[in-house]
Amino acid sequence: MTSKDQKSIEAPLWLRVWRSQQENFQLIFIALFLALLIRAFVAEPRYIPSDSMLPTLHTGDRLVVEKLSYHFHPPATGDIIVFHTPQQLQAAYDKEQAFIKRVIATPEETVGVTNGKVYLNNHPLQENYIAEPPAYRLLPQQVPEHSVFVMGDNRNDSNDSHVWGFLPEENIIGRATFRFWPLSRIGFV
Repeated sequence: MTSKDQKSIEAPLWLRVWRSQQENFQLIFIALFLALLIRAFVAEPRYIPSDSMLPTLHTGDRLVVEKLSYHFHPPATGDIIVFHTPQQLQAAYDKEQAFIKRVIATPEETVGVTNGKVYLNNHPLQENYIAEPPAYRLLPQQVPEHSVFVMGDNRNDSNDSHVWGFLPEENIIGRATFRFWPLSRIGFV
């Protein structure tokens, strides 16, 4: 028996396991690091907790929210976004709670609601994705710079910009891109 064999027999069990599995531990560490990096900067899964986006998204749907695109271009009308609680709601909701709504108007655009129709720059929006027409009126207002106006697709059951005002772009986490659950409704949103 060589002295090297003698030393490996005398080594504590944890050290022998470490030596024999070191490569596997390194792969696990790298995989965890990459997963955390991707979640922090590229994409993350999200759960839909309410009916505010019916019929597009249902309670319990699970989505992938991508975080990169808005570093290269601003949100566009029609995008479904996930965002942190706006300042106006922080008394009632946790600051880090996420909301999901559809972008209706972007900076410098004018938005209003009259006779069950949403108007963008004085033109009615064609909204085949809503649950029902809005049962409220909103006087036309211009979206300030670095903000967006968001609404839930379930217009009459949504805590959105028609209630609390404009959403600062800095609150946006990312854009909902893909529904991965339930499997029966899997696909791009």
